Amino acid sequence: MVNKSKLANRIIRFFLTVLGISLGIGIMALLEAVGLLEFLEGLGIKPYSYAGLGLVFGIIFFILSPKITKIGKKIIGTVEGEIQKIPASDIILGVVGLVLGLLIANLLSPLFRMIPYVGPVLSIMFYILAGYFGVAVPTRKKDDFTSALSSLKRSGSKEKGNKTTNQVLPKILDTSVIIDGRIADICKTGFVEGPLVIPEFVLDELQKIADSSDSLKRNRGRRGLDILNKIQKELDIEVMIHEKDFEDVQEVDTKLLKLAQFIKGKVVTNDYNLNKVAEFHGVDVLNINELANAIKPVVLPGEEMVVQVIKDGKESGQGVAYLDDGTMIVVDGGKKHIGDTIGVMVTSVLQTAAGRMIFAKPKSMTDKAV
Repeated sequence: MVNKSKLANRIIRFFLTVLGISLGIGIMALLEAVGLLEFLEGLGIKPYSYAGLGLVFGIIFFILSPKITKIGKKIIGTVEGEIQKIPASDIILGVVGLVLGLLIANLLSPLFRMIPYVGPVLSIMFYILAGYFGVAVPTRKKDDFTSALSSLKRSGSKEKGNKTTNQVLPKILDTSVIIDGRIADICKTGFVEGPLVIPEFVLDELQKIADSSDSLKRNRGRRGLDILNKIQKELDIEVMIHEKDFEDVQEVDTKLLKLAQFIKGKVVTNDYNLNKVAEFHGVDVLNINELANAIKPVVLPGEEMVVQVIKDGKESGQGVAYLDDGTMIVVDGGKKHIGDTIGVMVTSVLQTAAGRMIFAKPKSMTDKAV
């Protein structure tokens, strides 16, 4: 029983042989058309010349068919490999651009044909240039076209009065927020709607950190990978690995912002500097540090609470205590109460970018003042 590979080779060999015969006959027809076969009529072999040359070319193609097939498969494999590297979106844009370029060339080429002598040549060159630019411009400026289209969509939706807040935008996680780990607990509560997007370049950075020779960095990288596995396996939320990369950009933070613009998503981070850069670029950011500060209980001056003073403060006589959520309480005159659990009264609250700080006095001191 002949296997499929051998059968395919035989079919290809047959068609190549037929192609060779056709080529030989075609060459004889061309020679006759230009008047180069008149001498064969006198010899009386003209009727046989077609069959003879066709047979010669058929035999040549039959003998060379394995090499021709091998070269053809190699060329096809190379072309397929190159096509696999090209994103589907680039192929679609390239085809659309090529069609538009050729249509424009078809409309304008009659103007070139009116030019004497060189008109046809100029028309052909214009077709080639229009096709090239039709493919090159959309594929190279894809990100710009995407940003422009998204801006048009946003402005159009505002004009129509549609509320874009109802759309569930993808959340892109940066390296710092993955290593931080709190994002898994936030997702578990259901306050974050997916999908969560993990860029391929962020995974590469995590892998490099996890393979670092520094033990602290190595542990941080492994923790980040463990958090990702936990989110993907234990939580009921969609997680996507995005392969889009920006090879002309080196900084991971810049790549994050470009990806957010490309897929119209939001960046989830705890990096204060990335937060500011994103605002400059018009990219929405969800900062979990800001979220943590926002959900801390509100404390007003005059309120009382019970705290444990654990250490002395920076100023003379001050003591420092902490709430369960990590909020620092500076107790004026609390140094002598280090190690004790005392009642204090809030005197003022200071909100900073790093968090909230509460200033208080021991309740015994406020009672004496009264």
